[in-house]
Formats: sequence, C-alpha cells, structure tokens
Amino acid sequence: MKPILRKQYLEKLSILKDKNFIKVATGVRRCGKSTLMTQFQDLLRNENSKVAILAINMDMPEFRFLAEKDWKEIYDYILKHLKKNVINYVFIDEVQNIPAFEKMLEGLYVHPNIDLYVTGSNAFLLSSELATLLTGRAYEINVLPFSFSEFTEFTGKTENADRAFADYVRTGGFPEAVRLSIEGNHFVNEYLQTVFKNIYENDISKRHTIYREKSYQEVINFLIDSVGSSISAGNISKVLTANKNKIDNKTVSKYIDTLVEAYLFYKVNRYDIKGKQHLVTQEKYYLVDLGFRNALLGKELANDAGHLLENIIYLELKRRNYQVWIGKTYNLEVDFVVRDQDGFTQYIQVSQTVQNSITLKRELAPFDNINDHHEKLLITMDYDTGTYNGVKKINAIDWLLKSK
Repeated sequence: MKPILRKQYLEKLSILKDKNFIKVATGVRRCGKSTLMTQFQDLLRNENSKVAILAINMDMPEFRFLAEKDWKEIYDYILKHLKKNVINYVFIDEVQNIPAFEKMLEGLYVHPNIDLYVTGSNAFLLSSELATLLTGRAYEINVLPFSFSEFTEFTGKTENADRAFADYVRTGGFPEAVRLSIEGNHFVNEYLQTVFKNIYENDISKRHTIYREKSYQEVINFLIDSVGSSISAGNISKVLTANKNKIDNKTVSKYIDTLVEAYLFYKVNRYDIKGKQHLVTQEKYYLVDLGFRNALLGKELANDAGHLLENIIYLELKRRNYQVWIGKTYNLEVDFVVRDQDGFTQYIQVSQTVQNSITLKRELAPFDNINDHHEKLLITMDYDTGTYNGVKKINAIDWLLKSK
C-alpha cells in the first residue's frame, strides 16, 4: 500500500497558504493530521526548493527535549531558528500538549515572517479562552480518517466495490488500521483498542476527572451501539441505571461532552423544517470511525446495517463541507438536512434497502411533508435507481465514490 495524498485537505491548505490565519488541523488522534502536514511541506518544497520550513513534532526524538519546556522557551526556540527576510512556514504538531500554548500561538501569529500551521486532537484547541484570543485569526480544517474513496485508492480495492465497502465498514479508515488489515482483523482490532486507550489517556483523562471508568465505558458503548438513533442523556441514564449501573443524566452529559471534545463522536442537532428553527433535544451522535465499533463492541456487520450506512454518509457530508442537521417534519424525521457553502439545501434519507414496498413507503413519507423545491435524495445500497415523485434514488457506493 503506497501513501496517498489527502487531496481535499491539501487543496484547502494551498488556498490558505500565506493568508493571515493560523491554519489549525483538528481531528481524532491517528487520523493522519501529521502526515497531512508532511505532505503539505513536500508541496511547498516542490514549489520552492529553498522554502523556509520549521516543523516541530514532540513525538520525534530530535524535539523531545522541548516537551518539558514552557511555552515561552518553545516560542524563543522557534524565533531563534527562523530564517531572516523570508516567510517561514512553521508547523507544530499536537500543540495542545504545550502548557499555555495559546500565548505562544498569539505571539507567533503576529510575527511578520511566519505562516503558522498547527495540529490538535482536542476540541479545546478552538474553544474557551483560545477561541476568544484568536477570534477571526484561526481557520479550522477538521481531518477525518480515510473516506471510502480514499480507502479504495489506498488499498487498490477498486474491482469489487461491494466487497471493498464491506471491508471498509469492518476496518474503518484509520490509515494504520487499513495497513494492518492485510495481516488480519485481529491486528486491526488490537491496534484500534490501543488507539482508543491512547485517546482516553491523553485527550480525556488528563483534562477531565472520570470518577467511574466502568460507567464511562458504558456510556461509550451505548453511543456506539446507538449511532443513527436519537438519544438524550436522560435516556442513557435510565437504561444504565436499570442495568444496575447507576449514573445521573448530568454525569452522562459531561461524559458525552468529553467524547465529542476528543473527536470520537460528532453531535448533530435537529432542525424543524416547517418551522425553520433549530431544536435542542433528541440529537444524534455519529462515531468518527466504524472500526471502533468492531474493535470495542465486536458487533457483526449485519447488525443495524442501515444505521452504519447512515454514519458513513454523515462523515462523508462533513468531508464535503456541508452543514448537517437532523430534519423534523411534523412527527416524522428526515435523516439529514444539509446545506453547502453556497447555501444550497438538500434533504437526504438513508436506508440499507427499499426493495420492500413498506420500507420504501416509510422512507419516502417524510418527504411528502416538505413543500419546498430543494433536492430530495434517497441513498440506499440497492443497485436500481430512479425517481419517486421528485425524490431521486441513488446507490450509496456510487455517491461515496463521486468527487463531490
């Protein structure tokens, strides 16, 4: 498996190059942020062999001496190693590990000869005091594990798309997990279990007090098992308490927030299509990578295939820079209400199959309550396509493999 270029992210970085922003690549650990920055550095060198690049990665042996230093010492180190009278492209990996990193970033941002790029595995990077400090100064690029299109390019599995998709659902898109999949699924599961442990230890437990790790893991398992379903902290609390694992809804809410902050889950709010207003109840949570589902729960693909497909479609919508909500129309639900950067709106229903006439009727019903003329899509794994009263039915794999 040869490395592949993360083209959509590199395109964004190229557009933002030399613009007056701190370019912030965020995302779950091991999704490929560091590799992305290395690829961008290679592009810079291809454009100009004499380009001034300073890249700091605390995981590399040559920079470990900086790990115990405070922000000012690291700031001074960077300034000392800048080239004079040229733009210096400065890259800092996992910047949130530097104490008071926001002060360092502010100083580097205002330096006239620095174009600044950082990565981080925790949403705190763009929250609280840093958000206030850098309002209008930081541009976030949220990096996800491989898409299905990237998965097929990386593995070369282009001949049998259905089999490749089954492998993708099982393995997920973490680059190293995909590499290990050649050796067998047990290697993949062991690797992803280690990744999850690393996320918990570095991005969660170091920042938050988790009093009962067993309860915390139960909340995680509940969310993983409920992708694509509307949930609330109160519902989770009731279910876990009924299973003799008592936990109150405030604690559940806190735990969920830490998981979202670490980019393990993405929260999607509901939107009342008729009333044109955002709702604050019964949100959904989607898992950053379905490989975690198999590694942590050991679930078979046949279990809840429709919701797993929905999870994959949601992540792809994020990759394509859509704003995404769960749609409510009277007492029915549209899986996704999406809006692109030009303000164009689509309504999307996702179903594993609608070959059964009852299932087809159920999936189309929410569209009947929508009177506007925005595009309506029904995405399934069925091979046949067509149109039902203005609703366009398309194959999920075809949709995932198209560029945008």
